[in-house]
Amino acid sequence: MPTPATVRLCHRALTAAAMTGALLSTLSACGEEPVEVATPAPSWKEPSAYRYTLTSSEGERALIGTFEVTVRDGKVEKATGLDDSARRAVDRKLSEVPTIAELLKQVEAARRDGADAVDVDYAPNGRPTALSIDWEEDAIDDEEAYTLSGYEALG
Repeated sequence: MPTPATVRLCHRALTAAAMTGALLSTLSACGEEPVEVATPAPSWKEPSAYRYTLTSSEGERALIGTFEVTVRDGKVEKATGLDDSARRAVDRKLSEVPTIAELLKQVEAARRDGADAVDVDYAPNGRPTALSIDWEEDAIDDEEAYTLSGYEALG
């Protein structure tokens, strides 16, 4: 006949085994979500001179509005605000208006630094037409969205 000490030890061992099993079962259900593999960007080489229209929206940032941007030798030569927000940003030099290459670098950095969502749409020739970055899915006003239109390579 088992003694009270033996029963206590057996009961503790069974309780520990049951708790361990429950914990392992719970943890196995909490595996990491599948990692979305970024589709490689189509190859597009930024020309030495081009013009495009940038519409920047979402988030609490200085660079909000629609801009006409002229780029030469990899640098913004001229940025014109096409709406009130963009004019304020340009007039007050609140933010640098980016080249398309700089926007693509932002996308690479966001992916590298673990942003929750990074999306890019491309034209058939590989040039980006829209970009969005959401650094933290549950945060408010940390998003960035850009639409690139009116693209024209310059001679």
